[in-house]
Amino acid sequence: MIAELAEHQHGAVALRQLEALGLSATAVHKRAARGYLHRVHRGVYAVGRPGLNANGRLMAAILAYGPDAVASHRSAAGLWGLRPDNRPNVEISVPRKGLRSRRGIDVHRPRNLTAEDVGVERGIPVTTLARTLVDLGDVVNRRAVETAVEQAEVLRLFDLGALESAIRRTGPTRGRALIASVLEELTGPTLTESELEEAFLAIIRGAGIEDPEVNASITLRDGTPARIDFLWRERRLAVETDGHAFHRTRQSRERDARRDQLLGLAGIESIRFTARQVMREREWVAETMLALACRADGHRSLRAGTQAA
Repeated sequence: MIAELAEHQHGAVALRQLEALGLSATAVHKRAARGYLHRVHRGVYAVGRPGLNANGRLMAAILAYGPDAVASHRSAAGLWGLRPDNRPNVEISVPRKGLRSRRGIDVHRPRNLTAEDVGVERGIPVTTLARTLVDLGDVVNRRAVETAVEQAEVLRLFDLGALESAIRRTGPTRGRALIASVLEELTGPTLTESELEEAFLAIIRGAGIEDPEVNASITLRDGTPARIDFLWRERRLAVETDGHAFHRTRQSRERDARRDQLLGLAGIESIRFTARQVMREREWVAETMLALACRADGHRSLRAGTQAA
């Protein structure tokens, strides 16, 4: 039973757990003397061998501080796969006062750590990914937080609603202010459909590109009707302007990808610009559109020449 418990806890067990299995303090000491148990922290042992891997060290630290302790900050970010954590110390959070850090363990004492902010990853109690992103700003710089947010999106773990809820629950901290600032920068402005259309049309008119069809209706190759934000039929060029918040659902991303693929099969090049790009990177949008228009004109001339031949 001890081996089974240790297997579920990455090789670490607590004295209180051994006692719950029926072992007396004397029995525990005898097992330690025989090399079956190896003391890691006061009241915490490694089973079978003295060394623990990274997850085992993290679990041992949590066991050392009791059932309300969880992995957090850089250790939690490493556990979620948001960034590597090669520090010799592990980081945990315990919502109790009067606790001190121990050798190899950095302890945080958050004032507002609720059940909604705690989960389990790889069998280890840990702050949720959303709360981890909030807390991370307390111990790393802005760029590191931005990279963690981007990695969460790559892993398809990002949930904007959950992050906004975690921000509201967290008290005034550096991390809370930093992640709010990062989100504001990444999401860009919130625009209505008509505002976004007007802003994009102003860019292409300034670049000397003729107006496209707006909200054009076409039928895709599989028979599905679709509405294209901006369409140049003769150039076989379509543009979508994404006015949604920074992170959309996985289902919407899959749907948009399929539509872009079907447009490609129909010989229509499809490109997307975010609201942030339209409002804050206008020169980039204009340069990109000019390049696409020129390339489309070249392809159109080539097709016309081929047909004439």
